[in-house]
Amino acid sequence: MKQIRLKSVVPHVFSSCADLKSDVWNQDVTLEKGKTYLVEAHSGRGKSTFCSYLIGYRQDYTGELLFDDTPTTTFSMQQWVDVRRSGISHLFQELRLFPELSAHDNVMIKNSLTHHVTASQVNQWFEMLGISDKVDTPIANMSFGQQQRVALMRALAQPFDFLVADEPISHLDDENAAVMASLMMEEAHRQGAGVIVTSIGKHMDLDYDKVFCL
Repeated sequence: MKQIRLKSVVPHVFSSCADLKSDVWNQDVTLEKGKTYLVEAHSGRGKSTFCSYLIGYRQDYTGELLFDDTPTTTFSMQQWVDVRRSGISHLFQELRLFPELSAHDNVMIKNSLTHHVTASQVNQWFEMLGISDKVDTPIANMSFGQQQRVALMRALAQPFDFLVADEPISHLDDENAAVMASLMMEEAHRQGAGVIVTSIGKHMDLDYDKVFCL
């Protein structure tokens, strides 16, 4: 996938808003592979809804969402599975990790499906992100900031054309956020992928090609 395009997309919940002001909703927006984007928003402006549209979890909108000029409304369930497997990787705001499993198992359960990285590489990620001592710790016993780093590693354990990171550093200090951003961009550049970061305040300090105000 080389391009994601939103053509006059408006969530149903905003359809009655006569004065909707947004750089994304009801606009013609093109997101290109290999570029980095920031989508900023106030709470309630549809940030997570936007992410859900990109991975096909929701389709409650008017307008068109196209992947390489193909309307996603035509996609079968299998096509969406393929998108999530190798087209778009999503780091969820609420993380969606398995609390009863260890940090390492949460990453490797994804990698067992994709075979994208080696066990050695995963161990290096844990070291780089400063949580090598948490490898065998159940997610339920980790802080939210530590869990965010595990969720990033899981998101990187697959091939992708675009990485969508929904508020990825909301619970991290600046130093750990910078390390997380470095790892994310290193892997994105290796794959030639596009990166879409969302934020309602604190965001990764990256060289964004474009910033959208949702």
